[in-house]
Amino acid sequence: MSNDEAKSLNLGKKIREIRLRRGLTLQQLSELTGLSKPSLSQIENEVTVPPIATLLKISRALGKHIADFFQEATPLEDRISVVRAEERKEIMSHLQMEARRIGYRYESLAYHLSEKRMEPFIVEIEPRDENASIFYHHKGEEFLFVLEGELEFRGSDKIIQLQPGDSLYFDSEIPHALRGLGGKAVKVLAVIYSPE
Repeated sequence: MSNDEAKSLNLGKKIREIRLRRGLTLQQLSELTGLSKPSLSQIENEVTVPPIATLLKISRALGKHIADFFQEATPLEDRISVVRAEERKEIMSHLQMEARRIGYRYESLAYHLSEKRMEPFIVEIEPRDENASIFYHHKGEEFLFVLEGELEFRGSDKIIQLQPGDSLYFDSEIPHALRGLGGKAVKVLAVIYSPE
């Protein structure tokens, strides 16, 4: 690949954009890849064209597939997702099968968009005995807004009961469990932020 071909692909610009979206400095990317900062800077500024082996190191460090560097960025007007009520999709994956086992049902509210930091869902949480509560934790933050029913949140030695119209925002690294109260399922708007 010639320098002109690389420039026409905006390869360096794409690498820089992905690195910045990941919140990485050039120094951090250097440490992750084993490539020098000056080499990475030259690649990002499209002074040099990286060989495939170097691109593979960079893609692994950024958590991307090498093909992502050769795809066009999504235009801003396509970074909008509208999901009509009749289009809401229940998420069917291994994780959601696990969620069902613990009494959750998820409907995605923005499944059209990839590479988003927030995931909005309508979640239905079944009632269950407090002894059957399963605690989870993960990197990020969560926002819950109760639409219907009564919700119990357990986490960080706190038990919080929420009614329709109540909301809760918490660091999801805190081990937490949710359950419906009063023998009824709870419907919640949940927005999950993931830093990765």
